[in-house]
Amino acid sequence: MKNNWTEEQITVVLYEYCRNPFGQFSATKQFVKDLAQLLGRSPGAVVRKVGNLASFDPQMKERGVGGLSHTGKLDEEVWNRYYGHWNQLAYDAEVLLAKFRNKKLEESLTIDIHDLPKGSERIQEVKRRINQNFFRDTVLSSYENKCCITGLNNLKLLHACHIIGWSEDESNRTNPQNGLCLNVLFHKAYDENLIGISPDYEVFVSEEFLGTKLDNVDGSTKEYVRSINNRKLLMPKRFLPDRDLLAIHFDNYKRNNA
Repeated sequence: MKNNWTEEQITVVLYEYCRNPFGQFSATKQFVKDLAQLLGRSPGAVVRKVGNLASFDPQMKERGVGGLSHTGKLDEEVWNRYYGHWNQLAYDAEVLLAKFRNKKLEESLTIDIHDLPKGSERIQEVKRRINQNFFRDTVLSSYENKCCITGLNNLKLLHACHIIGWSEDESNRTNPQNGLCLNVLFHKAYDENLIGISPDYEVFVSEEFLGTKLDNVDGSTKEYVRSINNRKLLMPKRFLPDRDLLAIHFDNYKRNNA
């Protein structure tokens, strides 16, 4: 008989559930095979565990994706411990991944840590970079690696954009619902209030978007920019952008474009 899932194994699967597109979890995918081997499970068992965890996800339920039934008590305990506590999930899971790999944490990480400070600041910087990486991976995977305004899907041109900036709201730094997947140009435009997104997920484009009044611009560029105005966001499969956070940013956009 197969051993029961452990809390540590479920925690790692939850971490990967957040960081990868839900539809990509297939027993034939190499990242699933690698994860299964690391945890001492079959790829099919990992996929089923992802389905168990998805059954607790309120936004998956809203989409009519109920996940798998027959969840265990430990599945629910792990979900409840970490849902909404993303900083803790990211760090705990990376510590566990290092343990499963028989490595030290810094040796196990796939993120760049070559320029870390020495001494007491080191662990805080490690945690910060783990959190940043988790935020990026989770936001981009939730939008299936597509810009939520244009649909552009070139990963080299996509950013995980904070609705409320990293330095402005510490409590939401790692919250995927404080994130939007935007291409490089629109990320900068959003940060500079040249684009606004309402709490109803509608896009607004400033008349100053092109550096001058749109009426002063000729041709297809003007028409393209105008076509974005009042467009609805392409919504993520998970972690819908928080309406309250969008409202705060949208108020700034309106003040800057009054």
